[in-house]
Amino acid sequence: MEVEIISKEKVKPSSPTPYHRRYFKLSFLDQFAPPFYTSTIFFYHSNYPGQKYFNPLERSSWLKKSLAETLTRFYPLAGKLNFEDVSVDCNDEGVNYIQARVACKLSQVVDKADGKALLPLLPFDAHKDCTGPGETVLLAIQYSIFECGGVAIGVIDSHKIADGTSLATLINAWASTSRGASHEVTNPSFDASIHFPRTVLPEWFSMVPPMEKERLSSKRFVFKKSSIDALRKEASVAFGADDRGPSRVEAVSAFIWWRLMTIARSKPGGKAKQYAVRHAVNLRQRMVPRLSEHSFGNVWNLAITAVPPTDVEKDYPSLTRQIRNSFSQVSEEYVKHLQDADAFLETTKMEFMEMLKFETEFCNFTSWCSFPVYDIDFGWGKPTWVACPTRPYKNVILIMRSRDGEGIETWVNLEEEDMAMFERDPKLLQFIVSSGARDQRRTIFSCLKSYICNSAWKNFIYVSRC
Repeated sequence: MEVEIISKEKVKPSSPTPYHRRYFKLSFLDQFAPPFYTSTIFFYHSNYPGQKYFNPLERSSWLKKSLAETLTRFYPLAGKLNFEDVSVDCNDEGVNYIQARVACKLSQVVDKADGKALLPLLPFDAHKDCTGPGETVLLAIQYSIFECGGVAIGVIDSHKIADGTSLATLINAWASTSRGASHEVTNPSFDASIHFPRTVLPEWFSMVPPMEKERLSSKRFVFKKSSIDALRKEASVAFGADDRGPSRVEAVSAFIWWRLMTIARSKPGGKAKQYAVRHAVNLRQRMVPRLSEHSFGNVWNLAITAVPPTDVEKDYPSLTRQIRNSFSQVSEEYVKHLQDADAFLETTKMEFMEMLKFETEFCNFTSWCSFPVYDIDFGWGKPTWVACPTRPYKNVILIMRSRDGEGIETWVNLEEEDMAMFERDPKLLQFIVSSGARDQRRTIFSCLKSYICNSAWKNFIYVSRC
């Protein structure tokens, strides 16, 4: 995919940030957050009934204007991160906005299974530019125009200042402002540092080895509703008759964890390992009193469970039950303990030392299933596809709803060797929609669209090339 950069500029808040908001304190959970970027791409066709703006360049101008207005509400994102002081200097420096041209049609890109193929649609390569303390970009946008008039909006934000819930709040606010529905926007609340005050991290914390960046492969795997129902039914045998059965996220994440453990154990000469799974859990609704979903920052922690080296016969249903139990541990009492940073760090240290007794392989899950990503309407309709193509570390899996709202899409980041084994796993292939099937559907759709276009031309009806 050939992408040409047309322009680069800074978009600043439309109104200056008041002096009393100049200094934004990060929370303890922000300190704890991983130093990498989250990347999301929204794809939009050029034709949509009742759309507000037809010209892609006109759309871009309106996007910049509405982004400037949105940044007055989300002012820390237009500032500069100060790692030494654990704060953001809200200096209205602005966010990077790139405009690009793509030498192909949008239909040639949508539903690509390989995440690396989508990297040119992002403002920068989040793999190469994940630099920890050197990280200065908090938010960057790339607006890419395809030959057919369709567009892609690539968003990269720093995980050191915002979690997935905060990113969803930002994008929703921006889209509402763009389509002229500012009355629908709820202002973010910057109260996380009050509930989770920052602290001085102990020396042992800096001794924790950083996650190394390997030769990674990022690919998309789709589970349709019937497959998810089958997985939930299979896993339900580990749940009591009076217990709520496994959720979609529990069933799919346990299945992927199970298959990755199976692959790891099948490698010749492999050491006996402990296999642990970590799920990011939103804490806002687990607090007393509850925090608003619009509370901005990192308000999450990890639900962790592990399978020791001696337990090699763990089956899929019991793994699903184990994940459910780990979620239940993130309770109101747990959050209260978390709010005492020093006590929590001491507990974390003991857990970390316990983990060091075994060589541990981690599998990390994040779920965006509760985020309405397919409702993001900037004024020209809802996205035809939303992709989250890359994470800079291995064994990281993002789970999100598919476009129809019934299936699940997973973006899986693995070492290249593991990915080659994972995507050929016979058990996995029983439950996912194969890329060949997607390509076949695209071919059928393309032929059908060509027929419609030819018929429409005879009747003087315009049909978009996207």
